[in-house]
Amino acid sequence: MKAMQIQEYGPASALALTEAQQPTLAADQILVKVGAAGVNPVDTYIRSGTNNYTANFPHTPGSDGAGIISAVGNEVTEFTVGQRVYFSRNLSGSSAEYCVCATTHTYPLADALSFEEGACVGIPYTTAHRALFGRANGKTGDKVLVHGATGAVGLATVQLALSAGMEVVASAGSQAGVDLLRAQGVETVIMHNETDHLAPFQSLPTGFDVIIEMLANHNLDQDLKALTFGGRVAVVGNRGTVEINPRDLMARDAAVFGVALANVKPAELALIAKALKPLFEKGVLKPVIRQTYELTALAQAHEDVLKSGALGNLVIRID
Repeated sequence: MKAMQIQEYGPASALALTEAQQPTLAADQILVKVGAAGVNPVDTYIRSGTNNYTANFPHTPGSDGAGIISAVGNEVTEFTVGQRVYFSRNLSGSSAEYCVCATTHTYPLADALSFEEGACVGIPYTTAHRALFGRANGKTGDKVLVHGATGAVGLATVQLALSAGMEVVASAGSQAGVDLLRAQGVETVIMHNETDHLAPFQSLPTGFDVIIEMLANHNLDQDLKALTFGGRVAVVGNRGTVEINPRDLMARDAAVFGVALANVKPAELALIAKALKPLFEKGVLKPVIRQTYELTALAQAHEDVLKSGALGNLVIRID
């Protein structure tokens, strides 16, 4: 089968198309013919061996994807050959024609979604749901800031918050981002590259119940000042260190939560998938695809996913 692989930790440019052996599956595993693979920042961390991530070589990148089950192990009873599925944290890499998946991280794909859209669900929507509801305890009527809202997880969070009846404020870094967020139904959009963009919200009467933070090393110190009493910050993304004043938390009886999808147990992941599926079927949730790449352009996708100014998901089409 065709697969994009790297032989040791290195830059995206070291990725190369190879003729790899089709992976074999154990009795409790699934073989999926991949229709599309998602591209997420974590894929680049694994490829380069950064942020405490490791890989075995040769390494085929890709955690997310969607496709059709082509074989199941003899102990698998909950999935069938020919079933449309999406998956996350697969076992052999989704930037390939076939990959092996665990039943604990594979889920039925909503009929309303294409494979390209399904490849956007695993990490982005699960992370968004976990951050908004599982960690920050968001609820109907809460005032929510999605800080860095035009990337894959940010857009998923915006859609989930709006669908739950929350008052959503979202930030963008460009006019294209503003337009995208308004098209999603966000009425109040702020520019996070403007100085003091949080100043209007940095009082108890105007502060947020929940902030979903995509770049904590840039924003967390100011986020804490923009919380109302009992406010919560859920940190989804971070690329460095930041200095905060704990008194900003103390004065508001507030809290900061870390969000790492790798920490979520299979039972909770299954519940999140169950909650998401009807929302996809009804069109309440709809992945935004910024760009689709051929398999051989994976290196460019790995470069693009780390650039600022994201406007949705990046997807690899597997022919």
